Amino acid sequence: MTRTQVSAIAVALGALLAGQAMAADNGAATRAQVKAELAEAVRTGNILHHSGLRMNQVYTGAYQTGQNLAAKSRAQVQEELAEAVRTGNIAHHSGQRMNEVYAGAYTSEQNVASKSREQVKQELAEAVRTGDIAHHSGQRMNEIYMQG
Repeated sequence: MTRTQVSAIAVALGALLAGQAMAADNGAATRAQVKAELAEAVRTGNILHHSGLRMNQVYTGAYQTGQNLAAKSRAQVQEELAEAVRTGNIAHHSGQRMNEVYAGAYTSEQNVASKSREQVKQELAEAVRTGDIAHHSGQRMNEIYMQG
């Protein structure tokens, strides 16, 4: 054999072995890898919506981008959830917030009591004494039962 033939055989064998090595690196993913990739796609919204767009494109507010991900403890998240439930700042199935759908069931921050229970009781006693309370007719008691 000549040197050229030996070199050609060595190059062919090298190419064959290199192709085998690359094929091994690009082999099929394991079941665990596929499950991990699916979980990540669901978490980030990189799965298809029936409209043909990705979920994070259809529901932009539901998915956080890598830039605004903040590490929060479980306790912090639970506190935020409890506050949202208390104030009605969670979604109703209509797309509105609970405090918008059932406004009377949630108190706003402005409705904080400014008088003590004792002050309210004193004011009520004074109103009863002077007749300055409402009658079921809509008038005040001191207007209906005038003394005089």
